[in-house]
Amino acid sequence: MSLSIYAHSPLQFVRGLQILSGLLLKGEQFLLEKQLAESVLLEARLAPDMFPLLRQVQIVSDTAKGAVARLTGQEIPPMPDDETSFAQLYQRIDKTIAYVQRFQPTDFAEAEGRKIVLTSKMRDLDFTAESFLLTFAIPNFYFHLTTAYNILRNQGVELGKMDYLGAV
Repeated sequence: MSLSIYAHSPLQFVRGLQILSGLLLKGEQFLLEKQLAESVLLEARLAPDMFPLLRQVQIVSDTAKGAVARLTGQEIPPMPDDETSFAQLYQRIDKTIAYVQRFQPTDFAEAEGRKIVLTSKMRDLDFTAESFLLTFAIPNFYFHLTTAYNILRNQGVELGKMDYLGAV
């Protein structure tokens, strides 16, 4: 059985983005109940050298849209990282979902074996589409989604495993 790049990318990313929206909604409800400013959660981080919740959400979005664009040979749609509220984060997530959902299985027909190069500050990372998806895009997506979950939990938002897993 061969790997379906379509089945392992847009479908998975959309589900994760929808779960992220649900996590943020619970965070927003927590703020209302505790009468706290949005910045309490948006600026929260697990460690001083880690990104805050706001940036974690942006990276989840960037990873999803960037992965799908690279796998299909498209330009990555720009999204400025200028969100400062939960409302703006929901808009970004919705925009990302809309972008990712526009792709069909046929858009990935030529993805298999495609060379993907990511340029980082330290070096270029060379991948095939399959290795990019399985060893970089999906792990990076879930790292930042999990970190967002953990930041919210760390701040006292009542979340459980099923909030993270979503409808199974």
